[in-house]
Amino acid sequence: MDYKKFYLEKAGVHPKILDFINRAQEEVKHMFAAIEDRAEFHQARILEVFARHKISLRHFIGTSGYGYGDDGRDCLDLVFRDVFGGEDALVRPQWVSGTHVLSDSLFALLRPGDTLLSVTGEPYDTLHDVIGIKETVPGSLREWKINYRQIELNPQGTIDLEEVKKALSDSEIKAVLIQKSRGYGIRRSLTYEEIESAVNLIKNIREDVSVLVDNCYGEFTEDREPSSTLADLTVGSLIKNPGGGLAPTGAYAVGTKKAIELLSYRLTSPGIGREVGSFPYGYGYFYQGLFLAPHTVGEALKGAILAGKIFDKLGYRTFPHWSEYRSDIIQSIEFNTSEELIAFCQAVQSASPIEGHVVPYPWDMPGYDHQVIMAAGTFVQGASIELSADAPVKKPYVAYMQGGLTYAHVKIALMKVLSRMQKEGYIQL
Repeated sequence: MDYKKFYLEKAGVHPKILDFINRAQEEVKHMFAAIEDRAEFHQARILEVFARHKISLRHFIGTSGYGYGDDGRDCLDLVFRDVFGGEDALVRPQWVSGTHVLSDSLFALLRPGDTLLSVTGEPYDTLHDVIGIKETVPGSLREWKINYRQIELNPQGTIDLEEVKKALSDSEIKAVLIQKSRGYGIRRSLTYEEIESAVNLIKNIREDVSVLVDNCYGEFTEDREPSSTLADLTVGSLIKNPGGGLAPTGAYAVGTKKAIELLSYRLTSPGIGREVGSFPYGYGYFYQGLFLAPHTVGEALKGAILAGKIFDKLGYRTFPHWSEYRSDIIQSIEFNTSEELIAFCQAVQSASPIEGHVVPYPWDMPGYDHQVIMAAGTFVQGASIELSADAPVKKPYVAYMQGGLTYAHVKIALMKVLSRMQKEGYIQL
């Protein structure tokens, strides 16, 4: 069958764009083998954990009310504990996002008069109100008299360990936040080794300081997870990497027994903790999503490399560079104007399987102090393991593209993106 004819006649892709993307694909294919090998390794690990815990259909059954004796819920904790390499874990659909589990974790680890120290600069935008970075927001850490400090990354984008050493002399610092991914920042994502070094340094100086790692967008991109370090809590969203595109909601936390117990009291209430919490719809998608996650993350990584290569060849600033090592699924692209940025996001939306007919525009999104445009025509609302792109509409005009359940979808979306950008005169091929 003449596949090229379909793209040219049915999908409206210009022949020069099709050839350009296919050439770019050939130039990056040599990088795909390592990603596929890592996905296979993680797949084997998950398969072993599932077999060890004798996962059966009964674990998929939902419960109601208090949820006492919920085997599906409790075994899912054990599976995440073993896959992610911690002492204990909590996996719950009641957490609505990564920000939610991060917020609960901060309140679990800190008390009035304590200080939170971020060693990776300013955290992701939605945590600003949780912490009360710029003002006292009702219910924020600041309102609870919990202070905040931050240390900027080195010019090389690594944690400034010398400044961390100095900061830890402050006895009021009781928790350290490490954000693995870039968020809406123009910086590299951290590697497992860098996080491990920072955690070891902190624990060697102050055993009484808790370490919280935000692992969102980073799961299964490397051989090991931050939860296998001495970090007290490592958390993330299930509608990102570890949900494999199937988990409909929820978040996870992996860490020490003590930290998980404290977190369980934030999840429900003191004295109750993890013993209750039902989910009538069952846990099948959570188990199956985790099982598929290594493959899905691998597909997203391959798509991100292709996007990086394409926009690098077109003369745009991209980070990470297509040839660099990756420890998250995000590909950032810097555009020249807001109009170009908006056109990119709208083209991504048009290539979505869900609501591809919808045109996104910048808007005042809750949790952000500037307008944001989001392209997310996803099966699970807001799932950024599915192909999506979002951006704060401010200088520098950087779009953050992430996800892709299949590499083929990312490639096809890039065809539509370049077709739109060429039609509007932003690129010439």
